[in-house]
Amino acid sequence: MRSPFAFKKYGKCGIEVSELFPHVGECADDICFIRSMYTDIPNHEPSMLMMNTGHTQVGRPSIGSWLTYGLGTDNKNLPGYVVLCPDVPTTVGPPLWNSAFLPAVHQGTFIADKVEKQTDDALVGKDFDPKTLISLHPQRQVHADRAAARARPARDARTACSCEREPVHDPQLEAAIQSMETAYRMQTEAPDVFDIRKESEATLKLYGPGSTARGCLMAVRLVERGVRMVQVYYAKGDPWDAHADIQAHRKNAKDSDQPFAAVIKDLKSRGLFKDTLVVCGSEFGRTPVMEVGGGAGTTQNGRDHNPFGFTMWLAGGGVKGGTIYGATDDFGFKAVEKPVHVHDLHATILHLLGHRSHEADLSLQRPRLPADRRLGNVIHDIIA
Repeated sequence: MRSPFAFKKYGKCGIEVSELFPHVGECADDICFIRSMYTDIPNHEPSMLMMNTGHTQVGRPSIGSWLTYGLGTDNKNLPGYVVLCPDVPTTVGPPLWNSAFLPAVHQGTFIADKVEKQTDDALVGKDFDPKTLISLHPQRQVHADRAAARARPARDARTACSCEREPVHDPQLEAAIQSMETAYRMQTEAPDVFDIRKESEATLKLYGPGSTARGCLMAVRLVERGVRMVQVYYAKGDPWDAHADIQAHRKNAKDSDQPFAAVIKDLKSRGLFKDTLVVCGSEFGRTPVMEVGGGAGTTQNGRDHNPFGFTMWLAGGGVKGGTIYGATDDFGFKAVEKPVHVHDLHATILHLLGHRSHEADLSLQRPRLPADRRLGNVIHDIIA
């Protein structure tokens, strides 16, 4: 069953984009569309885990954890890896941004970017209060000398104890201490970075209203302040899961199209585009045939899950803009030209960001990176 949506060519590259994403289409010359993605399993939970961790089962580090583990972060006052969503996304939740066997400090920091009052001004950002995101209670300022004096006895006591017994290195304890220290430092910087009311009227209009717009704008502000990786999820549950009616994508796309394009435009205006990799997509695609289910051969105007061929796009960060990589068959069902597995996507992301995954030596008897060289290959053809 053909798509009910019209397609139009955009930019100098002449790439066709659906009518659902006109703003993204305007950025076609900056985007590389991978039209031959495929994954392993057609269910949400294992596919979400695959897209985030490189494995279909819980217990592997997320790609954000690998990035902070290998590359660190440029701002010690903020978490190196932040996850934004109005509520915990899908039924998987925290395993999507967990650190697994890596130090716990590298797990993602989830922030529910929802607002209490659903007014137009709040949705746009004018009346948005960052205190609704996280509990921040600025502590009373303590003079540096007094703070040092208070800390000295503890250090002396630890030194005295070490004469009798060497201190034991506890990774979990160290991670907990680092997390608490980051949380303390966040009290000075987080209120500012999440306060999108400080943006100009033009910037707020560029992103438009809604939680996705708010999340995308916060993501850019976090990246600008040195956060290594930010993930923005659309909403709780699976609102794109259009089994009943594919027309449901109209609302979801309307919520997403303008903010997605705004990320590209805003990164450019801030001089961050060439150094920031933008990745947009989902855990799998949808079939090119109508949904059949519900008993007695009932048919609906929806589409089922399709892990065999779907599209994702990348921009900035050294990617060739205005290009298409790979293709599905004539029906749009299966990737047949230059197939790209999720592991290949991960390998390419790590390569573009300078993470030398093949040089990592974790001394662990288990699968290593989400894009292990035995599983994933860098897509050099999409790199500028």
